[in-house]
Amino acid sequence: MAGLVPYNRRNRGLVDRGFGDFRDFYTMVDDFFNDSWPSRRSFARDTFKIDVQENDSEYLIEAELPGVDREEVNIDMNEGRMTISVQREENINEENKNYVHKERRFSSMSRSLYLDDAKSDGIKAKLENGVLNIKVPKESKPDSSVKIDIE
Repeated sequence: MAGLVPYNRRNRGLVDRGFGDFRDFYTMVDDFFNDSWPSRRSFARDTFKIDVQENDSEYLIEAELPGVDREEVNIDMNEGRMTISVQREENINEENKNYVHKERRFSSMSRSLYLDDAKSDGIKAKLENGVLNIKVPKESKPDSSVKIDIE
């Protein structure tokens, strides 16, 4: 047990204890589980939260899209599958600046959900204060479930 090494060696300032060529591997593993690793942070940033409520006549969908403009949102309904997608490009043009380094950001996010008895017509969507509200009317379908007796 004396050979065990603490979880994140780099942040705790420990020295190499004979791991030699494996030091880079252990550092990579530590980075993967560290919250500051870029791809772990991007998971939370590259999507948006949606809530779906249902009543007898419609579905009520609420998507949080702070800072997103109406022109950057696309909503599609195809055979009960609703897809909400956002494509935005952050590009600020500033004249008379002497940049040494300048970055731009492009992001694309989408969420899909299946609404079995949704009507394709009569869907209403409104984007206000960073919240997209969608009302999807339901169509009445006959109950096609069958009770199966067990022998």
